[in-house]
Amino acid sequence: MNSGKWQINKVGLVDFWYYDEEAFDFSEGRMLLRGANGSGKSVTMQSFIPLLLDGNMRPERLDPFGSRARKMENYLLEEGDEREERTGYLYMEFKRLESEEYLTLGLGIRARKNKKLESWYFCITDNRRVGRDIFLYKDVENKITCSKIELKNRIGEGGKVMETQSEYTACVNRLLFGFETQEEYKELLELLI
Repeated sequence: MNSGKWQINKVGLVDFWYYDEEAFDFSEGRMLLRGANGSGKSVTMQSFIPLLLDGNMRPERLDPFGSRARKMENYLLEEGDEREERTGYLYMEFKRLESEEYLTLGLGIRARKNKKLESWYFCITDNRRVGRDIFLYKDVENKITCSKIELKNRIGEGGKVMETQSEYTACVNRLLFGFETQEEYKELLELLI
């Protein structure tokens, strides 16, 4: 995806779905995923686009076929999972065309058995890059993911941690697209879907 001055450079997951930590690099804004039917290509990409462009975690948006059966909680705590809780992250790194300037947008999610899902959103605007300059886990050896507060402290003045989907959507629009109204931005997302 090329959004004017920026193009996707990398997408990544930390402690999400079947991934402990994984990054998928793009070449000039493009990436090719290959695999057998049912291997998770669509689910993996649906976890990023359009999810990280507006933070909408409704079940029908998470399933490539529009089903409401799978909820975000299922990507963190599956049936039969021994864990009581799990915090995961999704992020998308953009690179400014013809320069070495980077921008990262992301989502943190905490699932606890029998409790409401917690989510927060973030942007890193000071050129730091996830996995290189800033990490989404606090224990490098055991890779224990950061809490929302820990992430906020790590990002500091070099970005922002947001509490609401609407605040995040407005931030993404402002940083990447610059539509005058949120309705115009929403129309773009509907077109993408």
